[in-house]
Amino acid sequence: MAFSDTLNDLRNFDSEDMKRIGTAPLFIRVLLMLILGALIIAGITYYLTIPTFDKHALLEKKEMDLRTKFDTEQAKAANREAYVEQLAEMEKTFNVMLRQLPNKTDIESLLVDLSQTSVASGLDVEYFKPDTEIPREFYAEYPIKISVTGQYHQFGQFISGLAALPRIVTLSQIDIATLKGQGRNTEDSEPQSGRKLKMDLLATTYRYLDEDE
Repeated sequence: MAFSDTLNDLRNFDSEDMKRIGTAPLFIRVLLMLILGALIIAGITYYLTIPTFDKHALLEKKEMDLRTKFDTEQAKAANREAYVEQLAEMEKTFNVMLRQLPNKTDIESLLVDLSQTSVASGLDVEYFKPDTEIPREFYAEYPIKISVTGQYHQFGQFISGLAALPRIVTLSQIDIATLKGQGRNTEDSEPQSGRKLKMDLLATTYRYLDEDE
């Protein structure tokens, strides 16, 4: 059969010929089978193969996430002993700091210690005034306004004495001025280092809040 005859058969092929497909020319039957096979393969690919690829890609992503999580947890497990030791050390340090915070009953004795420290340094206490307590998250600040008079080296002894106390005491708002009547024009017979000075400061101590507070 010439190729021109085949083209003529395709041009003359209509829907009525579908009813007589078994008697159609061999080329037409082969072509229809190829088209039908291609449609079947395309349908299988679209409805079965592509969703499988998508599911596979999703599973691969999930696998990578799980591997990352596993590596992270494995690293934590490998360092668990170090973490436990570090936590124990932190708890120990925290407990030491808590022991430095007085409770309600210790505040009065601490006030006595502060007052005695100033007297032991040779200072004259002008006033010693505990202020209003300031509650925080698990502790309370207890500010104390102090005003003393004395000389430079006595101030140094006082500060050193406060630092040596077994309780935490912080100093702020420190103001040192020449005592009235002893300005720069003081008589030469009195050395500058021996002049009496006045120091105002705010000493803040802390106490641990009880659970009922």
